[in-house]
Amino acid sequence: MRLPPIVNQMMKIASASATPTSMKNQTIASLLPRLSLALLAALIAACSTVPAPAPAPAPRPGPEPARALLRAVSFGEIPGWPDDALTDAWPAFLAGCTALVASTATAPIWREPCVAATAIDAQGSASVRAFFERHFTAYRALAPDGSETGIVTGYYEPLLNGSRTRNERDRYPLYAPPDDLLTVDLSDLYPELKDKRVRGRLEGKRVVPYWPRADIETGKAAIAGKEIVFVDDPVEAFFLQIQGSGRVQLAEGGVMRVGYADQNGHPFRSIARVLIERGALSSNGASMQAIKQWARQHPEELPALLGENPSYVFFREIMPDPAALVDGPIGTLGVPLAAARAIAVDPRSIPLGAPVFLSTTRPLSVEPLNRLVLAQDTGGAIRGPLRVDFFWGFGEQAAREAGRMKQEGRLWVLWPKEAPLSR
Repeated sequence: MRLPPIVNQMMKIASASATPTSMKNQTIASLLPRLSLALLAALIAACSTVPAPAPAPAPRPGPEPARALLRAVSFGEIPGWPDDALTDAWPAFLAGCTALVASTATAPIWREPCVAATAIDAQGSASVRAFFERHFTAYRALAPDGSETGIVTGYYEPLLNGSRTRNERDRYPLYAPPDDLLTVDLSDLYPELKDKRVRGRLEGKRVVPYWPRADIETGKAAIAGKEIVFVDDPVEAFFLQIQGSGRVQLAEGGVMRVGYADQNGHPFRSIARVLIERGALSSNGASMQAIKQWARQHPEELPALLGENPSYVFFREIMPDPAALVDGPIGTLGVPLAAARAIAVDPRSIPLGAPVFLSTTRPLSVEPLNRLVLAQDTGGAIRGPLRVDFFWGFGEQAAREAGRMKQEGRLWVLWPKEAPLSR
């Protein structure tokens, strides 16, 4: 049993669909046909005394997911490479180095360039550019069919209003993970289930899926006493779960930062899609802002609408680190995300931690957005060889940009020279 990393739970709010909130999270019910029930019971027995049921056939490996093709190119082939203010990405790169060098799995690849980075005078982009050209090889990322462009969406860190204690205004709780939520990581025993986790709870002697959102909201789950903060708006709390992290302006004074702690294991269902199917919103107008407006106009229908999405995210308070190089929410890599310099990726194609040069356009425009970013986060909706989510940062302006962004984009992965590509 172990706590999963913080992940971006981004729903593609500029469109009407989204995939499960974390590609690492699945319900026990969805995986039981592929698991040995005897093994599952043995794993659960580490936390309880559940008798082992009869064994079932071992699971068969599923198809290998499509991955990006990485083709070595010269830095001169990257559009906008000479013009980017690379010093803006340098703190994020150094922050990533701390996590990559600390891990036994990635240290052999990253130690040499990360140590060399400590000697760089990063006051000017020219020295940073020379560093990357000296220590890295550039790879053009292509889809398996050879296509060059993918989809770039955006996400952000929201600000909510709330209080540490319930009051008449602040009465919608954010919860820490409940004690009866079981998380089982099966990758050590079943390689074909790499990075898959199942979640559930005990019901007598049976392991069953954890409560869906509607049941959690109505008090069926063991959540009493797990409130970490109360906010003033249920819709904002819902979208906070989609983003995965955010800040709460406290009525008592100060700001509380919260981050993803766990999830109930149920798949994500887009409420934008529900409203479109009902004819309440058009497919072109189903933005986050439009959903919030609908909620204000139909408060009596809101609980049922939110219950259409069974997925539920639990949070933890993130304490500030005064020594951090970057002020941002914590991404999957375990380091803060820098505004406009971090992206969420599908790590099956883009190695987590790698510098990536992104060539796209600003939301709803043809204005170029070409810059070096760091692949330091993941997300349930971010799946595919050329699929990325651009982190816009904190606040209302970031929310506006993220909510409108759905652009085409191209990617170049920078990887330490002589190091084998690891994905």
